[in-house]
Amino acid sequence: MDVLQPIIKPYSWGSRDALARLQGRDVPAAGPEAELWMGAHPAGPSGLTRDGRRTTLQDVVAADPERELGAPCARRFGGRLPFLLKILAADQPLSIQVHPDRRQARSGFAAQSAAPGRQLYADDWPKPELLYALTPFEVLAGFRGRAEAVEVYDGLGIPALGPVVDVLRAGDADDALREALRTVLDRPGDDRRSLVSAVVPASARLGGSPGPYAAAYAAVAGMARHHPGDPGLVASLLLRHQVLEAGTALFMPAGGLHAYVRGVGVELLANSDNVLRAGLTGKEVDVPELLRITDPGARVAVVAPRPLGGPGRTHAYDCPVEEFALHRTALGAAPRPVVPAAGPRIALCLDGTAQLGKPDGEEVSLRSGASCFLPATDEEVTARGDGTLFVASAGTPLLQQAG
Repeated sequence: MDVLQPIIKPYSWGSRDALARLQGRDVPAAGPEAELWMGAHPAGPSGLTRDGRRTTLQDVVAADPERELGAPCARRFGGRLPFLLKILAADQPLSIQVHPDRRQARSGFAAQSAAPGRQLYADDWPKPELLYALTPFEVLAGFRGRAEAVEVYDGLGIPALGPVVDVLRAGDADDALREALRTVLDRPGDDRRSLVSAVVPASARLGGSPGPYAAAYAAVAGMARHHPGDPGLVASLLLRHQVLEAGTALFMPAGGLHAYVRGVGVELLANSDNVLRAGLTGKEVDVPELLRITDPGARVAVVAPRPLGGPGRTHAYDCPVEEFALHRTALGAAPRPVVPAAGPRIALCLDGTAQLGKPDGEEVSLRSGASCFLPATDEEVTARGDGTLFVASAGTPLLQQAG
């Protein structure tokens, strides 16, 4: 068992106090702290001390993949830890974005490697993800049905939205939604600015009135304070707006267009940093590549917790991917087996303390916000305490799921 030194990503949309509170730090950070990374991605591998020597989880796994991951996992994922665990702390909206599946990531990364200067892909891995809300978490997640999208745009009463509505009413539903996104993002500069200038005040007005889409309109007005003039504000109305209650988990498949607006949550994803952006960003937006990756029919789903044995203390969050799985256990005074019991795992303690132990007497104590890596060789690990233990692991092979 290796206690991890996670990496804090200071993206501009982050909070100064959310991660500090979770980790028990008395003083807020001097700048934004957006993400806490626990894993082995090259862009932010967690540190650890092994045999008295400081190293990283990435280097430990690379030195002996079969020992750290177990032979089956090492074979399935080419010797790479397949998941990345994070805590997100968003005080401002993240970009509207989409992540590729495995085939798209490989082809996109290969094309980028053959054309230096084009930097849309960080790696050749897919990036499906699961978000577990620790606080109420506002999200834009997946496309609306096109009839609903027409209602949302028509409700603004803006003639300049006519071409978008016409596209939504024509042809196949998925094609119509994809083409509507293109129509918003590809408008000439002056037309785009004029459209955004009309949509934002209309959304602010309707966001303060009763109606089925008031919250979505209000979200546009709120996001405009951080991203004035951004065409993503108009595009955001194509997406379903919701606020996840604390304790709710949302699965975002590859191809699902989304934006995380505000909140704190645990995020578990395939070990990738691939992001293609559609708006609410100052970074590059490559519309053709974005549309190649985006799947308007991607099923974005709230994941119901599945109780496992005992008095309901441990729950699984089942997702149709093989790169990751998430379990949550409410600890108690009596030691309980860590679930799952095999393979590479990262255990994260929140809202209290956790003591992890092995039959040989080795113990690790974790306070809130602390984490440790359990290699495949560490079996029969138990945990007790007064906190909540989240355990990230590799998922079940898709063939086994289907069988």
